[in-house]
Amino acid sequence: MTEVFDDRRCELGEGPLWHPERGQLFWFDILNKRLMSNENGTQKSWQFDEYVSAAGWVSKTELLIASASMLFLFDLETATSRKLTDLEADNPVTRSNDGRADPRGGFWIGTMGFNAEPGAGSIYRFYKGELRKLFGDITITNAISFSPDGRTAYFADTDKQLLQQIALDEEGWPVGAPALFRDFSEEGLFPDGAVVDSEGFLWNAQWGAGRVARYAPDGGFAGEVSFPAGQTTCPAFGGPDMQTLFVTSAAIGLSGESEGKTWSSPTGVRGQAEHRVIL
Repeated sequence: MTEVFDDRRCELGEGPLWHPERGQLFWFDILNKRLMSNENGTQKSWQFDEYVSAAGWVSKTELLIASASMLFLFDLETATSRKLTDLEADNPVTRSNDGRADPRGGFWIGTMGFNAEPGAGSIYRFYKGELRKLFGDITITNAISFSPDGRTAYFADTDKQLLQQIALDEEGWPVGAPALFRDFSEEGLFPDGAVVDSEGFLWNAQWGAGRVARYAPDGGFAGEVSFPAGQTTCPAFGGPDMQTLFVTSAAIGLSGESEGKTWSSPTGVRGQAEHRVIL
């Protein structure tokens, strides 16, 4: 049974993160430049000067946050920031988009054009102080997620309707070339954010479909959870038993009462705890 977790309307809700040490969900409203949270029913938000889109947890009080021009460390208690590294700061066309920490403690972050300019996006990995570009020529970076054993990474180009996978080495760096995980073009689906559960199944929010679909490690369809919001954007597992699926949504271009809210649904499936980012 799906229900509203937080009723605030996000123009472009994204990047949900369940902080395992705080037992608290964080997410972003990208277009309104704010980080959001709901702590035991109390709604919270933090405002920034530029677009923010994704985060990883560093400690109980600190998040690594990706913005339009950098990765920075943010203290939740003091609301102070410290820049860690530039992120395409010299490129006025792009901003950050989807991101997640891998099992080795590296933070993967995708960029895209403000107006989804074709091929303007890239995917990077920040690990132990080094930011390294992994892939380029992507229009809308999404679905960055990882298998429980840390041996496989997934990512999508929403515009091309393709979700790919790639092998990782012992330090979490990609090995070889990406391979197709699933082509959504014949189904008319657009893969947005994704997360992998403890069984190795990938849960993918699909823009315009109002659902999060579950796929087996071989790419086969394994079920779905439907939501009243048409533009579901990104899922995350959380809750005391890690069996609650949270999903953000986007109200941009829509007027319905359900659009842009943040949702939750019990699944009976345990997710992975989000991994700590190693600076």
